Amino acid sequence: MFDQYEHDVEPKYIQIKNFILGRINSGVWVPADKVYSENVLAENFSVSRMTARKAIDALCSEGVLVRSQGLGTFVSDTRPMSALLEIQNIADEVRGRGHSYACRILTLDRIKNSSYTAMMLAMQEGQAAFHSTIVHLEDDRAVQYEDRYVNPGFAPEYIIQDFTSITPNAYLSEVAPLTEADHVVEAQLPNGPISKALQMSRKDPCLKITRRTWSIKGVVSIAYLYHPGDRYRIGGHLNFQNTRSMSE
Repeated sequence: MFDQYEHDVEPKYIQIKNFILGRINSGVWVPADKVYSENVLAENFSVSRMTARKAIDALCSEGVLVRSQGLGTFVSDTRPMSALLEIQNIADEVRGRGHSYACRILTLDRIKNSSYTAMMLAMQEGQAAFHSTIVHLEDDRAVQYEDRYVNPGFAPEYIIQDFTSITPNAYLSEVAPLTEADHVVEAQLPNGPISKALQMSRKDPCLKITRRTWSIKGVVSIAYLYHPGDRYRIGGHLNFQNTRSMSE
């Protein structure tokens, strides 16, 4: 079963990662199934155990696998997981799981700030801002509805970008490098346009992340990110031992 990877030119840990993803995506391994140990993977791919561990670590950090001390490594919940405390490019998240990414641009225009949006962007009410709504797809299935408002002072060419080739997150990170962010997570029933875009019932809750980002000079954007609750997760891992060591 490992023969197909023998002549692959990709780095070995990527080969191992893709092998595991292939077995999960094909349904050979399902949630709660135990995957091959680092020793087995290292032996069959003719690599060190450290290389095999690198592949396992990457998939654990992406939420694809989960370790259980003393028992082994298992396939995690099949729903994608986004890291709550990190600003990640969703296209990179999707591709990192071994899946295909695409998006649909619903709106990309210039608007006049409402009083609330102006407050959130630290602008004046009625000032022009940029507004975009985009549906992000994983293997042609909607996983995120992005409703974003942008301060033109930090990204004057935002409105002319091709967001099918670069995500708003990636573009803004280039033109106005982010220095800090606020996150608010809540469960919410989607309205008509959002439920339609995400192909979900209005009776089913979605996860809503409100994210406001700053560059060194001020607020860059406010984004409302909606995810179908039954096919998306957010989470992270805290190492209290490392945290304790840093504080000592």
